[in-house]
Amino acid sequence: MPERPTVDLDPLSTGERERRPVRPFVVEDVVRVPLDETLRAVAVALRARDVSFAVVGEGDDIDGVISERDLVAAIAFGHDLDATTARDIESHSLNWASAAAAVGDVAEEMLETNVRHILVCHDDGTLAGVVSMRDLLAALVI
Repeated sequence: MPERPTVDLDPLSTGERERRPVRPFVVEDVVRVPLDETLRAVAVALRARDVSFAVVGEGDDIDGVISERDLVAAIAFGHDLDATTARDIESHSLNWASAAAAVGDVAEEMLETNVRHILVCHDDGTLAGVVSMRDLLAALVI
């Protein structure tokens, strides 16, 4: 078997990677859906952007969030995708982190709360974006 080449993409140690701020790994262009959006429309919006998480609310207001896990649960429970709205299934349990928070701390929060996405805020408390488990994996590996 041929030996695999190794490439050192990042000279940082694992500890240094964990201490980096989460800011560079935040996705700013978050999918947003209104409260009265049907679950089918939410699923279409997620699929169109190839993401698995949306913020629910009007304008800058954040009422809750919907993940693909929430959509799967709604389907499993027999909800009508054209009659059930985002308001009906959204989660109000919002997990937030500061953009300056350390990658390792945000990853630990995800593990402790069993979530795959965390909302990230600017210093003034407004939404900066979202960071996913995949984003943090990239932060820890490269």
